[in-house]
Amino acid sequence: MIISTYQGKRAMRNKWGTLAAVIAVGVLAAGCGSDEGSGGDKNGGLPKAEKLAADSGARYKEVGVPSMDGMTCDKGDGGFHFGSDLDMLVAGDDGLSEIKDAGDDKISCFGASRITLSKGGLSATVPNLTTRTTLYDKVADPAAALHKVFDHTMHLEKDYGRNPVGSPQSFTTKDVVLKCQQNVADTFPMTTCFWANYGAIGVVDFFPPHGKHVPLDEAAAKTHQFVTGALPAPQKH
Repeated sequence: MIISTYQGKRAMRNKWGTLAAVIAVGVLAAGCGSDEGSGGDKNGGLPKAEKLAADSGARYKEVGVPSMDGMTCDKGDGGFHFGSDLDMLVAGDDGLSEIKDAGDDKISCFGASRITLSKGGLSATVPNLTTRTTLYDKVADPAAALHKVFDHTMHLEKDYGRNPVGSPQSFTTKDVVLKCQQNVADTFPMTTCFWANYGAIGVVDFFPPHGKHVPLDEAAAKTHQFVTGALPAPQKH
């Protein structure tokens, strides 16, 4: 069970002095977006939906590596940690029964135009996005669980120094609900999307490809692509 604090989940964090540079191929393909509470349906954006579809009873056994247009994805964090508790997790999911032995919950994706962060004379190549995913026996109310996880995690992250920018925005498709927020981590402009369905909750953290925040609607569209690609065909639970 993921607990409400980060204790025990922040071990082995690399600091800026030991950051690993990573070379990969692909390019970040940005989706176009939606208004608050609904999905867009143009230019590869979010599929449009009025509300989340009913629970089919299907559940997931593992998180797979997705095939995403113009990107290279793999298990792990891509060789980069912010350190100092600034790496994004999923917290606040108390009361949900986690599926055990689901494998590595971390996946990272790179684009051909590599993103480099620099600070104090040091630099590191970072993924375009990193993800964490947790699988559950059942998420009875994905929207309520999403808002709880979002509020809890972003509050904890603010305590650690990751500061929100602007207002969060919510999106809904037939198979996932999302809530995204721009923020600043260690001076760097990040965009973060949390998502939920009836069998999983996760977070996708976007690094700045041009030194600026990824727009919320683009991040939501890319998060939706990740979710539909990373979760294999579900099986009845």
